[in-house]
Amino acid sequence: MNGQNRKDIKIGALVDIVLKKDQRTGKLTRGHVKKILTNSQFHPHGIKVMLEEEDQVGRVQIIAE
Repeated sequence: MNGQNRKDIKIGALVDIVLKKDQRTGKLTRGHVKKILTNSQFHPHGIKVMLEEEDQVGRVQIIAE
């Protein structure tokens, strides 16, 4: 599942995000969602979240299940 719909993302879910510094390379970082930062229900580049691990912030690319 991609991370464009807010309703698909839950607190504690395992996700792959792209950090701001990695947007050019597309390198993904895996972690658990601590906080959902995007208020809108849909975002074409992915919903922005904060991970529990080191409070990293990025846009969800993949929701791991």
